[in-house]
Amino acid sequence: MATNPLALLPNAITDKERVEQTLLDVVRIDSDPYLTEIASHLIKAGGKRLRPLFTVASAAAGLPDGAAISGDIIRGGVAVELVHIGSLYHDDVMDDAVLRRQVDSVNARWGNLRAILAGDYLLAKASEIAAQLGTEVAGLLAATIGKLCEGQVGELQTLFDLDRTEAQYYPSIAGKTASLYAAACRIGGIVSGQSQANIDQLTEFGRLYGLAFQIIDDVLDVIATDEQLGKPAGNDMIEGVYSLPVIFALASPGGDALRSLLVDGLAGEDRHRAIELVRQGPAVARSLDSAADFVEQAKQVLGGVSSNQAASALAGAADHLLQSVTAIDVA
Repeated sequence: MATNPLALLPNAITDKERVEQTLLDVVRIDSDPYLTEIASHLIKAGGKRLRPLFTVASAAAGLPDGAAISGDIIRGGVAVELVHIGSLYHDDVMDDAVLRRQVDSVNARWGNLRAILAGDYLLAKASEIAAQLGTEVAGLLAATIGKLCEGQVGELQTLFDLDRTEAQYYPSIAGKTASLYAAACRIGGIVSGQSQANIDQLTEFGRLYGLAFQIIDDVLDVIATDEQLGKPAGNDMIEGVYSLPVIFALASPGGDALRSLLVDGLAGEDRHRAIELVRQGPAVARSLDSAADFVEQAKQVLGGVSSNQAASALAGAADHLLQSVTAIDVA
């Protein structure tokens, strides 16, 4: 699959290195190596760091090509990434996960109590950075954490609900996923001193990208293999989270067969059969059409900001989402 255009920006490697080092510096407590180890566990496990790279690119979209990216912009992106990682600590406790990014989950290695507290610590460090960047960023990050919780609660309310609707799905992913991308882009615009119009357009771009991102992630859950995903394919169905392709599949002519399989404890041949039922019908194509619509909207919004290198890379990153699906061989 082609490289994400964000990774091809002239200073992308350096900016990512700055993000990585800042993440480690922020969570390090010289007097408490034990908490430092737990808090930095998933940071050291790596990651694409898309959210801080979106902050950097959003800032650069309003600057001349080649302009320096300030330390505050990097720290703004790090704040968003810390919220994301902290939420993963909490998610793994709720899901009783044993692996994350091909390493032991924090809860599996240190237990649920320490995982929860370490996740709280990461959220606190994110809030500390945001406060240093000003009241607007601090308020934005606090509101984003609230939206994450709202989205997660909305999802929990519909677990194993065979009648879950698009009207319930979209607010959930808007909170769980899109709010962080929107915040990442907005912080880039704020910290780089862009106009209010630019800031609002960058925010909307991030929101639309985040919606497309989650739909694509949900599609991959049913079209990719266990090996490609690093977890069981159809894991959302196993956990009772019926995402957009499943919602569409349940409403299709073959939906009754799928409905009979989706019970608590889905496993073995029933899991494979459920995945096949989602794949065989129109659900995947309909979901991809929805994601493509969000991608097009996102690119149109971004056109009002600028057409420089960074803005073009952000638009390319949106297209890259769709390419990640076409790279999957489901034969």
